[in-house]
Amino acid sequence: MSNEQKLMILSTLEDIQHSLELIQKRSKHISSSDDFLRDDKGLEKLDSISMRLVAIGEGFKNIDKLSDNKLLQNYPTIPWKQVKGVRDMLSHHYFDLDSEVIFNICKNDIDKLLQTTIEIISDIQN
Repeated sequence: MSNEQKLMILSTLEDIQHSLELIQKRSKHISSSDDFLRDDKGLEKLDSISMRLVAIGEGFKNIDKLSDNKLLQNYPTIPWKQVKGVRDMLSHHYFDLDSEVIFNICKNDIDKLLQTTIEIISDIQN
């Protein structure tokens, strides 16, 4: 991997890290999928989290391209196909958005994905 590719990947990973941290912050007080649907504030959180998930999926797709599909496979604890697939689902079927799916991602997947993202950043820098 060239130095330029590494820099592009690091920049993308830092953007992903920022988005994951925002999702953690925005979903902190969401205790059920109904909280997203309760009022305009909940819907705004649902929309903003969904857009961040689109960006994260797109970012990981770009990292795959830049690394010739070699980097992410070194971190097999993350289901990368599903992470990237959320982007496709949200982008192409937004009006079918299921708040329960987004809630489950926030509660079950974001922390581990953030931890792995930080690990990848550290590994590339060292």
